[in-house]
Amino acid sequence: MSLRHDLAQGRGGVRRFTSAERWAHRATAVLMGVCVLTAAALYLPLFAQLIGRRALVVTVHEWSGIALPVPALAALASRAFRADLGLLNRFGPHDRRWLAAVLRRDKRLGSRPAHKFNAGQKLYAAWAAGATLIMLGTGLMMWWTHLVPLEWRTAATFIHDWLALTLGIVLAGHIGMAMGDPEARRGMRTGLVSRAWAEREHPLWQPAEPSGSGAVPPAAVPGRHRLSSRRRRAPSNG
Repeated sequence: MSLRHDLAQGRGGVRRFTSAERWAHRATAVLMGVCVLTAAALYLPLFAQLIGRRALVVTVHEWSGIALPVPALAALASRAFRADLGLLNRFGPHDRRWLAAVLRRDKRLGSRPAHKFNAGQKLYAAWAAGATLIMLGTGLMMWWTHLVPLEWRTAATFIHDWLALTLGIVLAGHIGMAMGDPEARRGMRTGLVSRAWAEREHPLWQPAEPSGSGAVPPAAVPGRHRLSSRRRRAPSNG
């Protein structure tokens, strides 16, 4: 069911991302897109001939690459962003179950347990962060040639070029996965997702309610009874 259906039923959506997180994602996506497009204009002859102005393209590529970590660093001021980084950096038994189910292509309900982020999203985030830092480091070696010996610059160029190709392929897969999940895109665009989607795709997650929604959060694990509902004051004997 969609967020629109939840709103029509009076249940409201659940908060997945804050404004700071969404703007950090958008700014990073724009900078990454500029890096990829300018890289294509520098390395592919067809694009190089269409665009021209190689010196300008090089300058835009360099500065967009340097600015790439800035949105994430700025978003560290957000408590929600820091909390999500902590979730992305933790692997639990449910993540191993999720990966095993994906490898078996098991799509049965409950076969892929996930908290706010599933194991695939955690692996992608870790790989993308590491690849970005390596691209930044090797790019600086290629830009300021006087800082390192020729052998280092040669190795940096090799790593930078092949990692850029790999990064482009992985980004295409990331975009393809997002295009196949409209509810996930809505969550990144508006910050809200439907409760049905959250319970289906991330059953171990207890999402925070948007202010004023009046809805009750679901249990952390499907089928688990709330302790609060079973706690009753024992009747007095006297």
